[in-house]
Amino acid sequence: MEPLWAPWRRDFVTAEKPSGCIFCRFPEETEDRANLVLGRTAHSFAVLNRFPYNNGHLMVVPRRHLSDFTQLGQGELLDLNGLLQRALRIVQAVYGPDGANLGMNVGADAGAGIVGHLHWHLVPRWRGDTNFMPVLAGTKVMVEHLDQTWQALRPRFDEALSA
Repeated sequence: MEPLWAPWRRDFVTAEKPSGCIFCRFPEETEDRANLVLGRTAHSFAVLNRFPYNNGHLMVVPRRHLSDFTQLGQGELLDLNGLLQRALRIVQAVYGPDGANLGMNVGADAGAGIVGHLHWHLVPRWRGDTNFMPVLAGTKVMVEHLDQTWQALRPRFDEALSA
């Protein structure tokens, strides 16, 4: 069996776990590139997933810290859904996927990695993107570095959110 070398993953594996809620911190900070923030609206923001399932995997997050979906107000829901629609249009324009998964995991038992702060995932999908690597080797091949993904998407978010 041949090893698959991915030394860049060491940074993720050994990274210090941040204290507090990153989803509360990111929209207030100005380090968008380092935090992978793509854009902000009045009640939400879009951010790349640091551990993506596919290139272009991003999240849309309410600014308000809450874990109960039923506690979102109507204005927050409209804002979040509007940003999710814009994000999907942008990902479709930039990457041309054949489809997308849109969803959220509510609670640890549902698979939420950040349990205390709601967030929606947008994962682009391509026909035939499940090949022997994930099936046989349990490995996902990412064709683009996160910084390249940020550079490709951020200008589109700037344009879409300034209109």
